[in-house]
Amino acid sequence: MNAPIRLNGMTWDHTRGFVPMVATSQRFHELHPNIDIAWSKRSLQEFADKPLGELAEQFDFLVIDHPWAGFAAASGILLPLEQHLPPAFLADQAAHSVGRSHPSYSFNGGQWALAIDAACPVSARRPDLLEKAGVEAPQTFDDLIALGKRGLVCCPSIPLDVYGNFLNLLMAAGETIFPNDDEVAERDAGLVALERLKQLADVVPARFFDLNPIRTLEVMSQTDDFAYAPYTYGYTNYSRPGYAPHLLTFGDVIGIGAGTPGATMLGGTGLAISAKCRHVDAAVEYARFVASPAIQRGLFFESGGQPGHRSAWTAPETNQACSNFFADTLPTLDRAFVRPRYAGYLDFQDVAGDPIHDYLKHGGRAGDVLAKLNALYRQSRG
Repeated sequence: MNAPIRLNGMTWDHTRGFVPMVATSQRFHELHPNIDIAWSKRSLQEFADKPLGELAEQFDFLVIDHPWAGFAAASGILLPLEQHLPPAFLADQAAHSVGRSHPSYSFNGGQWALAIDAACPVSARRPDLLEKAGVEAPQTFDDLIALGKRGLVCCPSIPLDVYGNFLNLLMAAGETIFPNDDEVAERDAGLVALERLKQLADVVPARFFDLNPIRTLEVMSQTDDFAYAPYTYGYTNYSRPGYAPHLLTFGDVIGIGAGTPGATMLGGTGLAISAKCRHVDAAVEYARFVASPAIQRGLFFESGGQPGHRSAWTAPETNQACSNFFADTLPTLDRAFVRPRYAGYLDFQDVAGDPIHDYLKHGGRAGDVLAKLNALYRQSRG
Protein backbone atom coordinates (compact mmCIF):
# COMPACT_ATOMS: atom_id res chain seq x y z
CA MET A 1 0.00 0.00 0.00
CA ASN A 2 1.25 3.45 -0.89
CA ALA A 3 2.29 5.75 1.94
CA PRO A 4 -0.37 8.32 2.81
CA ILE A 5 -0.01 11.77 1.25
CA ARG A 6 -1.63 14.80 2.83
CA LEU A 7 -1.99 18.03 0.89
CA ASN A 8 -3.72 21.27 1.77
CA GLY A 9 -5.13 24.20 -0.18
CA MET A 10 -6.50 27.71 0.24
CA THR A 11 -9.50 29.01 -1.67
CA TRP A 12 -12.15 31.69 -1.12
CA ASP A 13 -15.23 31.72 1.03
CA HIS A 14 -18.27 31.24 -1.16
CA THR A 15 -20.22 28.24 -2.44
CA ARG A 16 -18.62 28.83 -5.84
CA GLY A 17 -15.10 28.97 -4.43
CA PHE A 18 -15.08 26.40 -1.63
CA VAL A 19 -17.57 23.60 -2.22
CA PRO A 20 -16.24 22.44 -5.64
CA MET A 21 -12.74 22.11 -4.20
CA VAL A 22 -13.99 19.98 -1.31
CA ALA A 23 -16.13 17.85 -3.64
CA THR A 24 -13.37 17.26 -6.18
CA SER A 25 -10.88 16.46 -3.42
CA GLN A 26 -13.24 13.89 -1.94
CA ARG A 27 -13.78 12.23 -5.30
CA PHE A 28 -10.04 12.31 -6.02
CA HIS A 29 -9.43 10.66 -2.64
CA GLU A 30 -11.91 7.91 -3.54
CA LEU A 31 -9.92 7.27 -6.70
CA HIS A 32 -6.57 7.62 -4.88
CA PRO A 33 -7.21 6.45 -1.29
CA ASN A 34 -3.70 7.31 -0.13
CA ILE A 35 -4.12 11.02 -1.01
CA ASP A 36 -6.05 13.35 1.29
CA ILE A 37 -6.55 17.03 0.43
CA ALA A 38 -7.90 19.50 3.00
CA TRP A 39 -9.17 22.95 1.99
CA SER A 40 -9.25 26.20 3.94
CA LYS A 41 -11.07 29.35 2.87
CA ARG A 42 -10.68 33.10 3.25
CA SER A 43 -13.03 36.00 2.61
CA LEU A 44 -13.19 37.63 -0.81
CA GLN A 45 -11.32 40.66 0.58
CA GLU A 46 -8.64 38.48 2.15
CA PHE A 47 -8.48 36.63 -1.15
CA ALA A 48 -7.45 39.91 -2.79
CA ASP A 49 -5.23 41.21 0.03
CA LYS A 50 -3.21 38.33 1.50
CA PRO A 51 0.35 38.21 0.11
CA LEU A 52 0.74 35.19 -2.14
CA GLY A 53 4.24 34.51 -0.87
CA GLU A 54 2.98 33.90 2.66
CA LEU A 55 0.28 31.53 1.45
CA ALA A 56 2.73 29.57 -0.71
CA GLU A 57 4.74 28.84 2.43
CA GLN A 58 1.68 27.34 4.15
CA PHE A 59 -0.34 25.60 1.44
CA ASP A 60 0.27 23.14 -1.40
CA PHE A 61 -2.58 24.47 -3.54
CA LEU A 62 -3.56 28.11 -4.02
CA VAL A 63 -6.62 29.34 -5.84
CA ILE A 64 -5.39 32.63 -7.30
CA ASP A 65 -6.37 35.62 -9.44
CA HIS A 66 -4.46 36.03 -12.71
CA PRO A 67 -2.72 39.36 -11.86
CA TRP A 68 -0.50 37.27 -9.57
CA ALA A 69 1.09 35.67 -12.66
CA GLY A 70 3.79 38.31 -13.00
CA PHE A 71 4.75 38.08 -9.33
CA ALA A 72 4.79 34.29 -9.56
CA ALA A 73 7.12 34.42 -12.55
CA ALA A 74 9.46 36.87 -10.83
CA SER A 75 9.51 35.19 -7.41
CA GLY A 76 9.48 31.49 -8.24
CA ILE A 77 6.91 30.74 -5.52
CA LEU A 78 4.64 28.68 -7.79
CA LEU A 79 5.25 25.53 -9.76
CA PRO A 80 5.64 26.12 -13.53
CA LEU A 81 2.93 23.75 -14.67
CA GLU A 82 4.14 23.50 -18.28
CA GLN A 83 7.07 21.49 -16.92
CA HIS A 84 4.78 18.92 -15.28
CA LEU A 85 1.66 18.57 -17.45
CA PRO A 86 1.43 16.88 -20.87
CA PRO A 87 1.52 19.31 -23.82
CA ALA A 88 -1.71 17.79 -25.16
CA PHE A 89 -3.53 18.58 -21.90
CA LEU A 90 -2.35 22.19 -21.92
CA ALA A 91 -3.25 22.49 -25.60
CA ASP A 92 -6.79 21.38 -24.78
CA GLN A 93 -6.99 23.92 -21.97
CA ALA A 94 -5.87 26.66 -24.36
CA ALA A 95 -8.25 25.58 -27.11
CA HIS A 96 -11.19 25.54 -24.68
CA SER A 97 -10.40 28.71 -22.76
CA VAL A 98 -13.35 30.91 -21.78
CA GLY A 99 -12.20 34.20 -23.22
CA ARG A 100 -8.60 34.77 -22.19
CA SER A 101 -8.90 32.84 -18.94
CA HIS A 102 -6.26 30.21 -19.70
CA PRO A 103 -3.58 32.52 -21.18
CA SER A 104 -4.10 35.02 -18.35
CA TYR A 105 -2.16 32.64 -16.09
CA SER A 106 0.73 32.42 -18.54
CA PHE A 107 3.60 34.86 -18.03
CA ASN A 108 7.22 34.91 -19.17
CA GLY A 109 6.91 31.45 -20.64
CA GLY A 110 5.44 29.82 -17.52
CA GLN A 111 1.93 28.50 -16.94
CA TRP A 112 1.36 29.43 -13.29
CA ALA A 113 -2.19 28.12 -12.81
CA LEU A 114 -5.00 26.26 -14.55
CA ALA A 115 -8.15 28.28 -15.20
CA ILE A 116 -10.69 26.28 -13.21
CA ASP A 117 -13.16 29.18 -12.85
CA ALA A 118 -14.12 31.87 -15.38
CA ALA A 119 -15.81 35.18 -14.67
CA CYS A 120 -16.00 38.87 -15.46
CA PRO A 121 -18.48 41.62 -14.61
CA VAL A 122 -21.78 41.07 -16.37
CA SER A 123 -25.26 42.45 -15.76
CA ALA A 124 -27.62 40.90 -13.21
CA ARG A 125 -31.36 41.31 -13.20
CA ARG A 126 -34.61 40.33 -11.58
CA PRO A 127 -36.90 39.67 -14.55
CA ASP A 128 -39.96 39.62 -12.30
CA LEU A 129 -39.25 43.10 -10.92
CA LEU A 130 -38.47 44.56 -14.35
CA GLU A 131 -41.79 43.18 -15.60
CA LYS A 132 -43.62 44.52 -12.56
CA ALA A 133 -42.15 47.97 -13.19
CA GLY A 134 -43.11 47.78 -16.87
CA VAL A 135 -39.54 48.32 -18.09
CA GLU A 136 -36.91 46.41 -20.00
CA ALA A 137 -33.27 46.05 -19.09
CA PRO A 138 -31.35 49.15 -20.19
CA GLN A 139 -29.66 49.17 -23.59
CA THR A 140 -27.56 52.33 -23.24
CA PHE A 141 -25.84 54.26 -20.46
CA ASP A 142 -28.60 56.88 -20.56
CA ASP A 143 -31.20 54.11 -20.14
CA LEU A 144 -29.24 52.89 -17.11
CA ILE A 145 -29.27 56.30 -15.43
CA ALA A 146 -33.00 56.68 -16.13
CA LEU A 147 -33.67 53.29 -14.53
CA GLY A 148 -31.48 54.28 -11.59
CA LYS A 149 -33.55 57.41 -11.04
CA ARG A 150 -36.52 55.11 -10.50
CA GLY A 151 -34.65 53.42 -7.64
CA LEU A 152 -34.27 50.08 -9.40
CA VAL A 153 -30.48 49.97 -9.91
CA CYS A 154 -27.78 48.70 -7.57
CA CYS A 155 -24.07 48.17 -8.13
CA PRO A 156 -21.26 46.78 -5.94
CA SER A 157 -19.14 49.82 -5.15
CA ILE A 158 -16.36 49.02 -2.72
CA PRO A 159 -12.99 50.51 -3.79
CA LEU A 160 -11.89 47.46 -5.79
CA ASP A 161 -15.16 47.39 -7.72
CA VAL A 162 -15.32 51.09 -8.55
CA TYR A 163 -11.75 50.86 -9.83
CA GLY A 164 -12.84 47.99 -12.06
CA ASN A 165 -15.92 49.90 -13.20
CA PHE A 166 -13.74 52.87 -14.13
CA LEU A 167 -11.78 50.59 -16.46
CA ASN A 168 -15.01 48.99 -17.70
CA LEU A 169 -16.42 52.38 -18.70
CA LEU A 170 -13.20 53.29 -20.50
CA MET A 171 -13.37 50.07 -22.49
CA ALA A 172 -17.09 50.52 -23.16
CA ALA A 173 -16.24 53.86 -24.77
CA GLY A 174 -13.59 52.21 -26.96
CA GLU A 175 -10.68 53.82 -25.15
CA THR A 176 -7.25 52.38 -24.39
CA ILE A 177 -6.39 51.56 -20.79
CA PHE A 178 -2.80 51.84 -19.52
CA PRO A 179 -1.65 53.38 -22.83
CA ASN A 180 1.87 53.92 -21.48
CA ASP A 181 3.93 53.55 -18.30
CA ASP A 182 2.76 56.92 -16.94
CA GLU A 183 -1.03 56.95 -17.37
CA VAL A 184 -3.96 54.72 -16.52
CA ALA A 185 -5.90 56.46 -19.28
CA GLU A 186 -5.48 59.40 -21.58
CA ARG A 187 -6.70 62.54 -19.81
CA ASP A 188 -9.90 63.34 -21.72
CA ALA A 189 -11.06 59.72 -21.76
CA GLY A 190 -10.27 59.28 -18.07
CA LEU A 191 -12.23 62.38 -17.09
CA VAL A 192 -15.29 61.28 -19.05
CA ALA A 193 -15.18 57.79 -17.51
CA LEU A 194 -14.94 59.20 -13.98
CA GLU A 195 -17.82 61.59 -14.61
CA ARG A 196 -19.98 58.76 -15.96
CA LEU A 197 -19.11 56.66 -12.94
CA LYS A 198 -20.22 59.55 -10.73
CA GLN A 199 -23.53 59.70 -12.61
CA LEU A 200 -24.05 56.03 -11.85
CA ALA A 201 -23.03 56.35 -8.21
CA ASP A 202 -25.50 59.20 -7.74
CA VAL A 203 -28.45 56.92 -8.62
CA VAL A 204 -27.29 53.94 -6.54
CA PRO A 205 -28.06 53.90 -2.78
CA ALA A 206 -25.05 54.79 -0.64
CA ARG A 207 -25.05 51.45 1.20
CA PHE A 208 -23.55 49.82 -1.90
CA PHE A 209 -20.31 51.70 -1.24
CA ASP A 210 -19.79 48.98 1.39
CA LEU A 211 -21.01 45.95 -0.60
CA ASN A 212 -18.97 43.66 -2.85
CA PRO A 213 -20.51 41.60 -5.70
CA ILE A 214 -21.49 38.69 -3.45
CA ARG A 215 -23.29 40.93 -0.95
CA THR A 216 -24.97 42.82 -3.80
CA LEU A 217 -26.27 39.61 -5.35
CA GLU A 218 -27.52 38.53 -1.94
CA VAL A 219 -29.49 41.79 -1.67
CA MET A 220 -30.94 41.31 -5.14
CA SER A 221 -31.90 37.69 -4.52
CA GLN A 222 -33.13 38.09 -0.93
CA THR A 223 -35.22 41.28 -1.26
CA ASP A 224 -37.51 42.93 -3.81
CA ASP A 225 -35.67 46.26 -3.79
CA PHE A 226 -33.54 46.20 -6.93
CA ALA A 227 -34.15 44.97 -10.45
CA TYR A 228 -30.84 45.54 -12.22
CA ALA A 229 -27.09 45.71 -11.61
CA PRO A 230 -25.04 46.93 -14.60
CA TYR A 231 -21.69 45.58 -13.40
CA THR A 232 -21.27 42.69 -11.03
CA TYR A 233 -19.16 39.58 -11.32
CA GLY A 234 -21.46 36.81 -12.50
CA TYR A 235 -22.25 34.01 -10.06
CA THR A 236 -24.09 31.12 -11.62
CA ASN A 237 -25.26 30.01 -8.16
CA TYR A 238 -27.86 32.79 -8.04
CA SER A 239 -29.32 31.71 -11.37
CA ARG A 240 -29.99 28.16 -10.12
CA PRO A 241 -33.47 27.48 -8.73
CA GLY A 242 -33.44 26.91 -4.97
CA TYR A 243 -30.18 28.66 -4.14
CA ALA A 244 -31.82 31.91 -3.01
CA PRO A 245 -35.43 33.06 -2.51
CA HIS A 246 -35.51 34.94 -5.82
CA LEU A 247 -33.89 33.84 -9.07
CA LEU A 248 -31.46 36.16 -10.83
CA THR A 249 -30.60 36.05 -14.50
CA PHE A 250 -27.39 37.38 -16.00
CA GLY A 251 -26.55 38.90 -19.36
CA ASP A 252 -24.24 41.08 -21.38
CA VAL A 253 -23.11 44.53 -20.29
CA ILE A 254 -24.25 47.68 -22.03
CA GLY A 255 -22.04 49.98 -24.02
CA ILE A 256 -22.34 53.73 -23.96
CA GLY A 257 -24.69 53.94 -26.95
CA ALA A 258 -27.18 51.58 -28.60
CA GLY A 259 -25.76 48.62 -30.47
CA THR A 260 -22.28 48.87 -28.96
CA PRO A 261 -21.79 46.31 -26.20
CA GLY A 262 -19.37 47.07 -23.40
CA ALA A 263 -16.32 45.18 -22.22
CA THR A 264 -15.34 44.29 -18.67
CA MET A 265 -12.35 43.15 -16.66
CA LEU A 266 -11.54 39.43 -16.69
CA GLY A 267 -11.79 37.75 -13.29
CA GLY A 268 -12.17 34.09 -12.41
CA THR A 269 -9.62 31.97 -10.59
CA GLY A 270 -6.82 29.56 -11.33
CA LEU A 271 -5.53 26.54 -9.47
CA ALA A 272 -1.83 26.91 -8.69
CA ILE A 273 0.66 24.66 -6.90
CA SER A 274 3.22 26.02 -4.46
CA ALA A 275 6.85 25.49 -5.39
CA LYS A 276 7.28 24.30 -1.78
CA CYS A 277 4.90 21.36 -2.33
CA ARG A 278 6.61 18.11 -1.28
CA HIS A 279 4.32 15.80 -3.28
CA VAL A 280 4.42 17.36 -6.71
CA ASP A 281 3.24 14.32 -8.70
CA ALA A 282 0.11 13.92 -6.56
CA ALA A 283 -0.61 17.66 -6.63
CA VAL A 284 -0.25 17.86 -10.41
CA GLU A 285 -2.53 14.86 -10.85
CA TYR A 286 -5.23 16.50 -8.74
CA ALA A 287 -4.92 19.81 -10.61
CA ARG A 288 -5.28 17.96 -13.90
CA PHE A 289 -8.31 16.13 -12.51
CA VAL A 290 -10.08 19.35 -11.47
CA ALA A 291 -9.41 21.11 -14.78
CA SER A 292 -10.42 18.15 -16.95
CA PRO A 293 -13.45 18.69 -19.21
CA ALA A 294 -15.55 15.90 -17.66
CA ILE A 295 -15.07 17.13 -14.08
CA GLN A 296 -15.52 20.77 -15.04
CA ARG A 297 -18.93 20.27 -16.61
CA GLY A 298 -19.87 17.50 -14.18
CA LEU A 299 -18.83 17.35 -10.52
CA PHE A 300 -17.26 20.82 -10.41
CA PHE A 301 -20.37 22.54 -11.79
CA GLU A 302 -22.78 20.33 -9.86
CA SER A 303 -21.02 21.31 -6.63
CA GLY A 304 -21.63 25.01 -7.19
CA GLY A 305 -18.60 25.83 -9.31
CA GLN A 306 -18.38 28.18 -12.27
CA PRO A 307 -16.13 26.23 -14.63
CA GLY A 308 -13.18 27.51 -16.60
CA HIS A 309 -13.39 24.93 -19.40
CA ARG A 310 -15.39 26.13 -22.39
CA SER A 311 -17.19 22.82 -22.88
CA ALA A 312 -19.01 23.42 -19.58
CA TRP A 313 -20.20 26.83 -20.83
CA THR A 314 -21.64 25.43 -24.05
CA ALA A 315 -23.18 22.22 -22.66
CA PRO A 316 -27.01 22.17 -22.83
CA GLU A 317 -27.30 20.46 -19.44
CA THR A 318 -25.32 23.09 -17.54
CA ASN A 319 -27.25 25.94 -19.16
CA GLN A 320 -30.56 24.25 -18.44
CA ALA A 321 -29.61 24.00 -14.75
CA CYS A 322 -28.82 27.72 -14.36
CA SER A 323 -31.27 29.75 -16.42
CA ASN A 324 -28.93 29.88 -19.43
CA PHE A 325 -26.27 31.73 -17.42
CA PHE A 326 -23.36 30.44 -19.48
CA ALA A 327 -24.79 31.02 -22.95
CA ASP A 328 -26.07 34.48 -22.00
CA THR A 329 -22.76 35.70 -20.56
CA LEU A 330 -20.22 33.91 -22.75
CA PRO A 331 -20.05 36.80 -25.26
CA THR A 332 -19.08 39.11 -22.39
CA LEU A 333 -16.39 36.69 -21.22
CA ASP A 334 -15.00 36.42 -24.72
CA ARG A 335 -14.62 40.22 -24.88
CA ALA A 336 -13.21 40.58 -21.35
CA PHE A 337 -9.90 42.40 -21.08
CA VAL A 338 -6.90 41.27 -19.04
CA ARG A 339 -5.46 43.61 -16.41
CA PRO A 340 -1.73 44.33 -16.32
CA ARG A 341 0.22 41.53 -14.66
CA TYR A 342 3.64 43.05 -14.01
CA ALA A 343 5.11 42.20 -10.61
CA GLY A 344 4.01 45.46 -8.95
CA TYR A 345 0.51 45.70 -10.43
CA LEU A 346 -1.36 44.38 -7.40
CA ASP A 347 0.27 47.05 -5.23
CA PHE A 348 -1.40 49.57 -7.54
CA GLN A 349 -4.75 47.78 -7.65
CA ASP A 350 -4.86 47.59 -3.85
CA VAL A 351 -4.96 51.40 -3.56
CA ALA A 352 -6.31 52.59 -6.93
CA GLY A 353 -9.94 52.32 -5.86
CA ASP A 354 -9.56 54.60 -2.83
CA PRO A 355 -9.45 57.99 -4.60
CA ILE A 356 -12.25 56.91 -6.94
CA HIS A 357 -14.36 55.68 -4.02
CA ASP A 358 -13.85 58.97 -2.17
CA TYR A 359 -14.77 61.00 -5.27
CA LEU A 360 -17.96 59.02 -5.83
CA LYS A 361 -19.02 59.34 -2.18
CA HIS A 362 -18.03 62.92 -1.47
CA GLY A 363 -17.54 64.64 -4.81
CA GLY A 364 -14.54 66.63 -5.94
CA ARG A 365 -12.65 67.14 -9.17
CA ALA A 366 -12.30 64.28 -11.63
CA GLY A 367 -8.97 65.73 -12.74
CA ASP A 368 -7.55 65.43 -9.23
CA VAL A 369 -8.66 61.79 -9.05
CA LEU A 370 -7.03 60.99 -12.37
CA ALA A 371 -3.80 62.67 -11.28
CA LYS A 372 -3.74 60.53 -8.11
CA LEU A 373 -4.36 57.37 -10.13
CA ASN A 374 -1.54 58.18 -12.52
CA ALA A 375 0.85 58.93 -9.64
CA LEU A 376 0.00 55.62 -7.95
CA TYR A 377 0.45 53.79 -11.25
CA ARG A 378 3.88 55.31 -11.87
CA GLN A 379 4.91 54.42 -8.33
CA SER A 380 3.92 50.78 -8.86
CA ARG A 381 5.97 50.61 -12.05
CA GLY A 382 9.03 51.49 -10.01
